[in-house]
Amino acid sequence: MPADLTYLAEDADLHPLWRAVHGRLCTGTSPEAINTVRVPALSTAGIAQLRTWLDTSTRRRRGTSAVTVSGNTATVPLRELLAVLGIDRGTLIALVEKAVGEPVVDRSAATLAAADRRAQLWQYATEELPDLPQLVARMRATGVGEDDTEIRHSIAALAAALRHIPARPPIPLAKLAHDITGDPHYFDLTTLNGIRLVAAVAERAGHTEPARPDLVRALLATVGVIADRLSATVLLFNVEVVGDGPIDRRLRDSPAPVALTLLDLVQHPPVLAPQTLTVVENPSVMEIAFTAGARQPIACTSGQLRAIDHVLFQLAVAHGVRLRYAGDIDTAGKQIAAVVASTYGAELIAMDDDTASEASHHPPVTRCLRLREGESLHTLSAETATIYQEHDVLLARIFSGQPL
Repeated sequence: MPADLTYLAEDADLHPLWRAVHGRLCTGTSPEAINTVRVPALSTAGIAQLRTWLDTSTRRRRGTSAVTVSGNTATVPLRELLAVLGIDRGTLIALVEKAVGEPVVDRSAATLAAADRRAQLWQYATEELPDLPQLVARMRATGVGEDDTEIRHSIAALAAALRHIPARPPIPLAKLAHDITGDPHYFDLTTLNGIRLVAAVAERAGHTEPARPDLVRALLATVGVIADRLSATVLLFNVEVVGDGPIDRRLRDSPAPVALTLLDLVQHPPVLAPQTLTVVENPSVMEIAFTAGARQPIACTSGQLRAIDHVLFQLAVAHGVRLRYAGDIDTAGKQIAAVVASTYGAELIAMDDDTASEASHHPPVTRCLRLREGESLHTLSAETATIYQEHDVLLARIFSGQPL
C-alpha cells in the first residue's frame, strides 16, 4: 500500500467504512461494482471527514451531502470517494485488508465449493446406502461441518456393516464394529453411529425404529447381531419359579441373590409363579434383604432401565406377577418409576410425599459426622436433595407387611 494512504487504514473513525467494504468484497463483489456502501456505527468524526472530501461547494450551497445518514447507518458513495482519493482497485483491496487485519476472501467461491462438496457427499451416501432414503434424509437434515470426513466414514462403516448382516452365525455388536472400523465401540448403542445402525436395520426391514433398549436388541438379533447380552445383570432373590429350565433351577436352589444376564432371560427364561415381586433400584437394598433374612420375592434393576430390565418386567407381566417398584426419591428415580408404572402397571411404594416428608424429618446423620459451626441437621438434610432407598424410613416401607 502507498505510504501516504497508511493513515486511512489506521484512522479509527474510518474503520467501520473499511469493515463494510471488506464485507462486500468477501461476498464476491468486485471493487468496480460497488457504487455505494452502507456503513453502520460510523462516528460523527468519520462522517465529517468523509463529507470534507466529498461535499462540493455546490452541495454545501444546496444544503445536501454526499454522505446520508438514517438512524445509525450512513450511506457512502464509495466509487466517488475512491476517485477523490485516487485509490484504484488493487489499492482498495490492500487498504481494507490492512485496516481490518484479515485478507479479502471470495466467500461466494468458497460457498459454491462447499455446496459442491456437500452434493458429492450426499450422492456418495445415496450410492452407498441405496435402500435407506429415510436415514440418508435424516443425516442430511442434521448437516455437516467444515470437514465431511467423519460423516463419510460413518456412511462407509454403515454400508460395510449392512453388507455383513444378516450374520450367520450371529456376531456380537462389538466384534462387528471391530472388524469394520477397528474400534469395538464404534457402534455402541448409545452413540450416534449405533443409533444410525439401528435405524438402518429397521428401515431395511420395513419396521418402525424401536426406542426401548430391549426392543432395539431384539431387532438387531433378527439380523444376527448380538448386543451386550452378558455385561448387564439383574438380581433376583426369593423369586418363586415353577419351570424346570437351568435358570429356574438356579433360582430355586440358590439361598442367595442370583445375578442373571440378558442371555439367561432370553435363552432360558424362567417360568415365574404368580406372586408379588418387589423391584428396587439399588443393589444395597437387596443386600439388606439378604442379610436380614427376608423371605419376600425381590429383584433389583440398578438405576436407569436397560434392555435386561425391560425383559424382566415383560416376563413378570406375562406370568401374572404383581409388581411393586421402589426407587430413590429424586428426579431421576421418579422418572424411572413413572415408566415402570405406566408401562408395566407396577404399584409404586416408598416414593410418595408422605414417605419423603417423614424421611426428611429423620435425617441419616450419625453422631460421628462433624458439622460445620452453626450448621444444623435440618440444613444438611435440605442440601441433600435425593432421599436414597438406604434410608431407614424407605426401607421400612419397602418391607412393610413383608416377612423378614
